[in-house]
Amino acid sequence: MGRRYDTLLEEYFGNELVKKFEEMMENNDEFYFDTEELEDIIVHYLELGDFNYADNAVNYGLKLHPNSLDIKIKKLEVLLEWEEYNAAKELIDELKASSMENTDFLVCYAKYYSNLGNPKRSIDICKKALELKEEENFLHNFIADEYVNLGDPFNALKHYKKALKEDPTDEYPLENAMICFSDLNKSEEAIAFLNEYLDDFAYSETAWYEYGQFYFNRKNYEEAIKGFDYLLAINSTAVGVYANKAACYEALGQYKKSIEIYEEMLELEYTKAFTFYKIGLCYKALKQPVMALNSFQRSLREDPQFYLSMMEQSYLYEEMGGMPEALHFAQEATNLNENNLDYQKRLAFLFIDSGKFEESLACLKKLVEAEPSRFYNWYAYSEVLMLLGEYDETVTLLNAAVISHNRAELYYQLSNCYFNLKNQEKGIESLQLALSLDPTLAPDMQKKYPYIKDEVKKAKAKVRKKN
Repeated sequence: MGRRYDTLLEEYFGNELVKKFEEMMENNDEFYFDTEELEDIIVHYLELGDFNYADNAVNYGLKLHPNSLDIKIKKLEVLLEWEEYNAAKELIDELKASSMENTDFLVCYAKYYSNLGNPKRSIDICKKALELKEEENFLHNFIADEYVNLGDPFNALKHYKKALKEDPTDEYPLENAMICFSDLNKSEEAIAFLNEYLDDFAYSETAWYEYGQFYFNRKNYEEAIKGFDYLLAINSTAVGVYANKAACYEALGQYKKSIEIYEEMLELEYTKAFTFYKIGLCYKALKQPVMALNSFQRSLREDPQFYLSMMEQSYLYEEMGGMPEALHFAQEATNLNENNLDYQKRLAFLFIDSGKFEESLACLKKLVEAEPSRFYNWYAYSEVLMLLGEYDETVTLLNAAVISHNRAELYYQLSNCYFNLKNQEKGIESLQLALSLDPTLAPDMQKKYPYIKDEVKKAKAKVRKKN
């Protein structure tokens, strides 16, 4: 209780100092602060991420105490936050002679090299700082992060473990140690490490979460549920954990159980659109389309722009034969998520299915531009253009398509365009190319494009004669 009381007092006096400093700045006054008070003020702004005010406090501090090493080190912190590396290097060179036994300086010095992409140098400086026996938890985490940047999970893991030893309640090294185990494919060591930790800290939410995730990733959903249940017993308001637990039941095909958990989750949430969407997917898996639709609609009442629920409604209406509604919701969803190519494909299909060929062109154009390597994007686009009688435009498109896709289908399409444009010579030339690439497609193509029927016979005769 005493410690908490001290913290409250510190915060109170810290805020009083900040208040005094800000009033002084606003009124252009000049008050005296000792170096410790100024350090507290600067730290307050650094923690808030307010680097302008931190810099003001640093500059005022150096005006009052021009030789203060501690304030100069805080100046270095601000320069690093602002990525002013030339000025930072000058200050480092100035401080080096007097501050190599100062942990705060060494941390800034290491951060300088880390920010410049030199993790090895950064690690060397942090190891030097460790000799001072201060901030050891922080330094081991720092070193571990740098080893991660070097792609060395083995050494990173060693230092995350050391950081955890220094402060067993620090969640950061615990989470990252598990990532290192995963990168090293050491699953048995990972779970042994986690169980050992849980023996000492049975109420650690992070450890139980990691336990659940560990088994979830290995598709052992029953064991994952155990971990998530322990966590919820410790903290029943951990909203995200309900989602993880529900996902386990989904993976087990127990959709009713999943829905129950999502409904518990709804009572704790502020933003419910995604949860209603997940409930809708469970009802869809249970082959209950009306209940699914109801959930997707509730999702959209929570967030009218939640395009995932829109597209799911589109699929359901299509299954139920409601094509105008299917098209409407697909259109709404795609308008909100234009870069989603699957949505563009679906919308193009629904437009074509509804006989709205012109409307499908914008989608098909996007697909060709975004995925030029996919042959069927070109093929579908040219088919629709031909249906609309846009033969000149189709020729331009197909001439671009055959550069990367030397396919018979495209030449059959080209020949059809040329025949429709009364350009017999180019039509025959394209048809001969098509027949030489794949003559087996000719019967189907003749049905699709009656114009080429007679020409196929002539072209085949020519090919035979040539051979």
